[in-house]
Amino acid sequence: MITIALPAVDWVLEGIFIRGQGPDCGGAVLAPPHPLYGGSMDSPVVTELTWACKRAGYATARFNWRGVGASGGAPSGDAGDADADYQASVDYLAETVEGPLIAAGYSFGAATAVRVAARNPRVRKLLLVAPPPAMLDVEALASFRGPALAIVGSEDAFAPLPEVEAHFGDEAHRRLSVVPGADHFFGEGLARISRDALAWLGGEPDSD
Repeated sequence: MITIALPAVDWVLEGIFIRGQGPDCGGAVLAPPHPLYGGSMDSPVVTELTWACKRAGYATARFNWRGVGASGGAPSGDAGDADADYQASVDYLAETVEGPLIAAGYSFGAATAVRVAARNPRVRKLLLVAPPPAMLDVEALASFRGPALAIVGSEDAFAPLPEVEAHFGDEAHRRLSVVPGADHFFGEGLARISRDALAWLGGEPDSD
């Protein structure tokens, strides 16, 4: 377990750090879903993303939003609060490991990852699961020129496939991976998340 400090407050965020392979491995920050709806770093989706990044050799840092688990503060669905929590986690990882960083997240966490990645040159890739189009900062996404993968379920009502495809289907540096039969919560198809993420990260090839 780790603690992640935020500026100008007297409490910290709870997190988990896992070392990568080698001193220049780079790292990934992994954000949970919405804190007001039970989102925590123990989310099965976040766990799948963590496994894929670790298997690909990256260090990982996942965290609980403020007010969740042992993190201080009050729970908040405010985008500014989420950005501050995510930025603090990026700063922690940037000070801990060498190499490029990946901004990753699930649902609300994916939307936050896009905003924070756009203003952090150390972040070179985006790894997003079920990013809700209604929460996406389209300008921030357009300004991010690194590779990006979005993984979405074919039956996702909160991240409808046609709307996600509109943002990830046309650019050469962006890829869309569809999990057949999965909804926003991945009661089915959970293992596909780690397989597709790992293949995209340059690990083992995906397989059905």
